[in-house]
Amino acid sequence: MRHHRSSEPPPPGTVQAPRAVLASLLPYLWHYRARVLLALGMLVAAKLANVGVPIVLKDIVDALSLAPGDTRAALVVPGALLLAYGALRLSASAFTELRELVFSRVTQGAVRRIALEVFDHLMALSLRYHLERQTGGMSRDIERGTRSISSLVSYTLYSILPTLVEMALVIGILVVRYDWWFSGIAIVALAVYIVFTITVTEWRTGLRRTMNEQDSRANQRAVDALLNYETVKIFGNEAFESARYDDNLQRWMDAAVKSQNSLSLLNLGQSLIIATAVTLLVWRSTVGVVAGSMNLGDLVMVNAFMLQLYAPLNFLGVLYREIRQALTDIERMFGIMQRHRDVADAPGAAALRVRAGTVRFDDVHFGYIPQRAVLKGLSFEVEGGRTLAIVGPSGAGKSTLSRLLLRFYDVDSGSIRIDGQDIASVTQSSLRAALGIVPQDTVLFNDTIGYNIAYGRPGATQQDIEQVARAAQIHDFIMRQPTGYATQVGERGLKLSGGEKQRVAIARALLKNPPILVFDEATSQLDSANERAIQAEIRLAARDRTTLIIAHRLSTVVDAHQILVLDDGRIAERGTHAELLAQGGLYARMWQLQQQRAAAELPPELLRLA
Repeated sequence: MRHHRSSEPPPPGTVQAPRAVLASLLPYLWHYRARVLLALGMLVAAKLANVGVPIVLKDIVDALSLAPGDTRAALVVPGALLLAYGALRLSASAFTELRELVFSRVTQGAVRRIALEVFDHLMALSLRYHLERQTGGMSRDIERGTRSISSLVSYTLYSILPTLVEMALVIGILVVRYDWWFSGIAIVALAVYIVFTITVTEWRTGLRRTMNEQDSRANQRAVDALLNYETVKIFGNEAFESARYDDNLQRWMDAAVKSQNSLSLLNLGQSLIIATAVTLLVWRSTVGVVAGSMNLGDLVMVNAFMLQLYAPLNFLGVLYREIRQALTDIERMFGIMQRHRDVADAPGAAALRVRAGTVRFDDVHFGYIPQRAVLKGLSFEVEGGRTLAIVGPSGAGKSTLSRLLLRFYDVDSGSIRIDGQDIASVTQSSLRAALGIVPQDTVLFNDTIGYNIAYGRPGATQQDIEQVARAAQIHDFIMRQPTGYATQVGERGLKLSGGEKQRVAIARALLKNPPILVFDEATSQLDSANERAIQAEIRLAARDRTTLIIAHRLSTVVDAHQILVLDDGRIAERGTHAELLAQGGLYARMWQLQQQRAAAELPPELLRLA
């Protein structure tokens, strides 16, 4: 027995710790290890040159101070140092630009690989997940996650790491050259700064998560309303949808205001710590110069060090906050990656081999939720090259059959076999390659009619596309459009009527030309004339291949080799059209009712003729 359970991840924010997120990200960066190591070498070289600038500046000041009346010393000695000063400045900038040049492919390559893996993972997840997901919120999570990867790498390599390297070099110089006051003040200020920044930022991270969740919910509301534009307009619920959207925007605004207020507190505290540290260091330098233990060049060098560190150190808190926010966004995206497939290929699954195309359901039990069974011990067989029709009242489980055959869900018990092969033991890709389906609810890509038909067999010629369009009775409609097969169908095909979309779906399935065809209410939205025309093409397409026709209109199944009547998840009757009418059971009653409805819908002039 196979069980299907929804695989919900832990709530957002608890999916992975920051360390785990970084551990998940590192393999993508390490794929470019040569570039990473080269970029790190250039980073160190740039910071060595940058730290050398205040040291050379000290020597320039000292040289000028030692020979105030010596014109030759004033011109020659500082001149050589000035060249060194300029070379160090240029080297720092050159190594920085080279580092970015080398590392840019690493960042963009990692973003590309992760985005592709997320997309492939989403496409591999089961239908259950895609029926439950919120498209707007999920797309926003992916967008923020991929963008945050680039931000995280950029902040780390271009700002945080260089600042830490420079701080280590500066503190090392202060330890070697001066008394412990200088290094002590710098180290204590750094420790206080880091503790304060982490404490406040951790508090702000919760506010950021709340803001992101409200942002995603607001986007979900907007996307959902726009996708259901016609329904909103039909019921005149524009104000209702606007109010729902504004309610989420209000909650997002409240969270955003709290986040901004906490940012002001963070920045103020960071500025106070840095200003205090710089003031103490300059004070100790001034005391040293007055006492004679330091000269004017030392004062200039210490001050230059502080000015050099001030900007990145002041920005370090902002960067840490941005990194934490980026980790939060990446965390949500990796949370999507953690969702497990409800339906996965069995280990060592082989490709499906279709010979005759015989389809067999053997004692199949299935329910979308454990508490409600949809199919209850269903058993039947469709011989290769034959047509089987499945009819029954709404809710009988007809469309569930096509979903199980495509293995969008696994059965609870029993088996489905094609030419004796259990579909659970073959690869899903080979299974779906052998099946062509015209679904009850046709959704089209926001592209051209030609593209949507050609989707059945990418690479098909225009002649092939037009041939199946004629078979599906939609070629003439397409040619009446100003742009023909280049006509845009709109979001989810909204520019086409329901019947036009169904005819595109039929053409697409015919173009695929699979050995097994499934028509799931394929003509439910067509008028009688088009339905009769397409029925002839369906019969032609079904010739010499296995065909399942799931229908509510009984007029579409009268020519089937066998008809199954489903009722409450079980087969109530089976036989040909004539045999079922002769039985006088459920099928006969359904047929009589539909014939009466059809007669009632005829124009009065036709009824008089009749």
